[in-house]
Amino acid sequence: MSAQPVPDTYTWVCNVGDLAPGTAAQAEVDGVIVAMVRDGNGDYHALNDRCTHADVSLSEGEVDGCTLECWLHGSRFDVRTGDPSGPPATIPVAVYPVKIDGDDVLVSVTTEVS
Repeated sequence: MSAQPVPDTYTWVCNVGDLAPGTAAQAEVDGVIVAMVRDGNGDYHALNDRCTHADVSLSEGEVDGCTLECWLHGSRFDVRTGDPSGPPATIPVAVYPVKIDGDDVLVSVTTEVS
């Protein structure tokens, strides 16, 4: 995916139909590599794409409901909060705000979701 800037610190990442429910894809947003996730409910999430345990790409992992599993050692992260659900990861990943504007999926990496 190739991100394009839009006003209000949000950057266009993809169209709503570009990411199927239960999948993840990598995108670069203002120099930050994010894992774009569409959870099992169809909601969109953006997380930092690096596993805090093994420093590998989370976007290559598997989406299960509202979790993203790291493909290397099986760490699972809640896509809504970034919190790991158990070892081996113990440090959360950053989660960024996502907004939908019509058919556009926009992400801001200037602030993290609290």
